[in-house]
Amino acid sequence: MKLIKLTAISAAVLASSAALAAQPVIVVDDAEVYEVEPVAVAYQVEPVAVAYNADAGVVRNTAGAVVGGTKSFFKTVTHPAAISAEVGTLGYGANLGWALNDKTELQAGWAGGDVADLFGGDFDVNDINYDVDTDFSNPYLGVQYRPMANWFTMGAGIIVPDNEINVTANAEGSFFKIDGIQYNAAQTGTLSGTVEHRNKLAPYATIGFRPNITNNFGLFGELGAAYLGKTDATVRSSNPNADVNFTNAQGNPDSIKGSEVAEKAQAQLENKDYLEWMPIVKVGATYRF
Repeated sequence: MKLIKLTAISAAVLASSAALAAQPVIVVDDAEVYEVEPVAVAYQVEPVAVAYNADAGVVRNTAGAVVGGTKSFFKTVTHPAAISAEVGTLGYGANLGWALNDKTELQAGWAGGDVADLFGGDFDVNDINYDVDTDFSNPYLGVQYRPMANWFTMGAGIIVPDNEINVTANAEGSFFKIDGIQYNAAQTGTLSGTVEHRNKLAPYATIGFRPNITNNFGLFGELGAAYLGKTDATVRSSNPNADVNFTNAQGNPDSIKGSEVAEKAQAQLENKDYLEWMPIVKVGATYRF
């Protein structure tokens, strides 16, 4: 009830004020009476500009953006710019290429198989010649860069080597010569074994050329090397327990077991530094989509 009364009183006061403002004002000055018209005061209010943001309060569809980006990624991966076939010291293989820009191409490929015959099928370690039988598997990921935007290329990347290398020593006449000592080959028997590189990842670098023959077809060649690291070798004698005669450094007759001759040959293989590097020589053809 008090609230109603207060409200009514407030309304009456406001109404009275408005009525007074509308009536002329009487001013008395030294017995003279003046009637003064009320003055209306106008205030200029600057308009306020309100920018309407249509996106305000809108929750965007981020899931759709992620899905769209994923679709673009898989579309790029499943639509390479080029496919190549190759043959070389890493093996027989192929790769796919994705153009990153006019000068740079990402490559993923594989090369392998028995490639021993490609580099002669044998190699020398000091005074012993070894026949080689290989079973290579070299998946790789790399980048091909054309620094001058022409046929000249520079490449770099990583190989994941899984190469099986089997070796068999060839006697020099009737002896195996190791560290200057001649061991009887008949008594030693066959020296054979395996060589395995320690690196599970092998960085490589190449230079090459990739001329385009037509708009879609081209050829390429590359030279370079991959660092495969130190080697672990295993060499066995077919007569491990046989006595093997030799003449020692002092010129005296001596003998050791066939297994000991194999250990000396194994040590030579592991100490051969050039086996740490795999030369890369390859040629091939490319088809561009």
